[in-house]
Amino acid sequence: MKDAKYKWLLLALLSAAFFFHQADRALFGLLTIPIQDELGLTDVQIGWINTVLSWTLAGMALIAGPIGDRLSKKWLITGSLIAWSLMTVMMGFVGDWRIGVVVIPAFFVVMFFRSIATGVGESFFGPCYPAFIAAYHKETRSLALSIMQGSLYVGLMTCGILAAWALGFLGTWRHVFIAFGVAGFLLGVSFIWLLKDPTAGAARRPLQVRTKDSFFSGLVYFAKTPSAWCTMAGFVAIVFVNNAYLFWAPKFMAEKFGVSVGAAGAQTMLWHHLLALIAILSGGFVTDRLVKRWPRFRLGLQILALLAGAPCLLLTGFAPAVTTMLVMSAAYGVCRGCFEVNTHASLFDVIPSEHRSTATGIFMVFAFFFGGLSGIIMGELSEKYGTHGFEIGFAILASAYLLAALIMSISFFFTFEKDRIQE
Repeated sequence: MKDAKYKWLLLALLSAAFFFHQADRALFGLLTIPIQDELGLTDVQIGWINTVLSWTLAGMALIAGPIGDRLSKKWLITGSLIAWSLMTVMMGFVGDWRIGVVVIPAFFVVMFFRSIATGVGESFFGPCYPAFIAAYHKETRSLALSIMQGSLYVGLMTCGILAAWALGFLGTWRHVFIAFGVAGFLLGVSFIWLLKDPTAGAARRPLQVRTKDSFFSGLVYFAKTPSAWCTMAGFVAIVFVNNAYLFWAPKFMAEKFGVSVGAAGAQTMLWHHLLALIAILSGGFVTDRLVKRWPRFRLGLQILALLAGAPCLLLTGFAPAVTTMLVMSAAYGVCRGCFEVNTHASLFDVIPSEHRSTATGIFMVFAFFFGGLSGIIMGELSEKYGTHGFEIGFAILASAYLLAALIMSISFFFTFEKDRIQE
């Protein structure tokens, strides 16, 4: 199959994997209330479970990035999808576990399968897929990456509806995790035959290591590129905010406005991600055309998205009614989509192809470490102040957007032209 045709099949396959990547992650936030009711977990414990997941991804990304530049991306992505799907299945069996005379509390069992095991399984997917897509898509890079990101929104947008339906049909939250995990596992198995690496013969040599550069050469290149650090500040802010919204928005709406768990999950996921999907798909089409004339267009669009998104986040938290909250979260979704359409494309503007998995891994280290703090912050605020704590949390999220916009402006005005890669 010619690369010109295969690149779109590849995009469809990876988008399907990204759907499960995000849907499986969102399930925990959507089902937080029934999980807490059955297992007796506090908001602080839920916050720690979400934060440790982010920290596991951060720690693993430092290893996964350089490995992704050296080993077969086909096998790393396939193994990652199968591994995290199996861990999602295991979430259906968590609880107080007895091993001999030792009883392991449910909190630690959930922590292991949800945060540590799932995090290790997911860790090789994130650094590999952008570089995989970029290797096949050059003139259509922003469009391809925006479609890939769009699959994230489809996953998050529909998983609320699917989870609510599955919860009613299957009966318990445990069966929902098992169903999603099995579906992801079957997709992963199909990748063994459907994926192929961009380099001829790579799929037949899954463990062939490239020795041209040292293992740390990508880290050194990133460290010496100021524009990459500035761009990463925006990604850290995006992950910080997205984690908080994904894990806590359904519970916040349910408790503040007296909405059912299923309705809160469906509404907070649907409208926000639907508008983000529209923004990212249209943004990818526009960006690929305008960036040829104005190379800094990607960067400028991201800065504007952060500046516009800050007041939307603030008003989402302090909304006086359900409708207001949904409108503001949808507006924040538009801003999020306008930023994420160029998350990796902006990085690849200043990082050469041989270091892109490493650079993406570094992005993930900082983004998931600092981004993971939002889980603890929101949990602590909720435990101490109730729904008002969530409102304070949304004000903190808005401040993170403003700070990131300021840092990214340094690249826009001072360092981007010097660091830009010509392809």
